[in-house]
Amino acid sequence: MKYTIDKKENYTIITIDEKKLDTTIAPDLKSEFVKLNAEGITNLILDLSNVKYTDSSGLSSILIANRLCNSSGGVLILTGLQEHVTKLITISKLESVLNILPTVEEGIDRVFLHEIESDLTKKEE
Repeated sequence: MKYTIDKKENYTIITIDEKKLDTTIAPDLKSEFVKLNAEGITNLILDLSNVKYTDSSGLSSILIANRLCNSSGGVLILTGLQEHVTKLITISKLESVLNILPTVEEGIDRVFLHEIESDLTKKEE
């Protein structure tokens, strides 16, 4: 699987450099998500702008990342979705479950907003 990981202080950007996110790639991606979560990374921005096609196994790996991020108090943001990927998410009725934004920059802004909201919630408790 071809991808890049850009770790920052408050978030990590994973850019998938493949045309298809399917059964040949999904297991490696799932493993990467689990590894990053074990390292304490809770906020992920998944840049899918190069991905033209995904199947149910690719979608499953995204849902695992979403669960890992949410359970550790973070957030998963999907950016750069192509038409086929968007259709699969819509057909699966997951657009309300997943955080989808057009660009990585907007994803970064959303991560910082999530951090502020989390800090405010902790102070209120």
